[in-house]
Amino acid sequence: MKEKKCKEKQDRIYGNILIQVAEAAIIQRLQPAEKKAAPDLSDIPSSWLKEKRGVFVTLQKNGALRGCIGTLEPDKTLLEGVQENACHAAFDDTRFSPVTREELEDIQIEISLLSVPEKLHYSDAQDLLTRIVPFQDGVIVQKGYHRATFLPQVWEQLPDPEAFLTHLCLKAGLDAHAWQTGDLTLSTYQVQSFTEIR
Repeated sequence: MKEKKCKEKQDRIYGNILIQVAEAAIIQRLQPAEKKAAPDLSDIPSSWLKEKRGVFVTLQKNGALRGCIGTLEPDKTLLEGVQENACHAAFDDTRFSPVTREELEDIQIEISLLSVPEKLHYSDAQDLLTRIVPFQDGVIVQKGYHRATFLPQVWEQLPDPEAFLTHLCLKAGLDAHAWQTGDLTLSTYQVQSFTEIR
């Protein structure tokens, strides 16, 4: 129990620093001339920061989504992934206008570190529904060039597995019921998430 609490405390420290890294990257893009002190990374082992992980950065403003961009594959270091995806979420999410300096203080940053996605083997739609774990699994759906993912956090808005998969297919540009046909490639992953305390 004591070791678990120490691990949770350590994770909170790491998460808070990663959030500072994300915020600093956004501010640097907004005001290149502004000399904001870089976050102190000395409390995080460099080997952890250099580890390659899939990373998503989600921005919320007054409880509403303001941007979310990430990478599923572990092709960048954790530090690079947080910095780059923070800027992509703030300025390159085509669903939203770019974040401004004035609204930054109202934006809450969430960082999700992904496990390596694993292909989900299933026989039919009913079997698929039993294999996905709500509120735990992030899901990737793919068919040809169509591909999309929902982070595990999306279960909060779509707790019903059928609705979750239906909306995910629509996000991928597929028919709403494509998940029922059995010819999709699905993968699942889990996340370790850190949310900025406002």
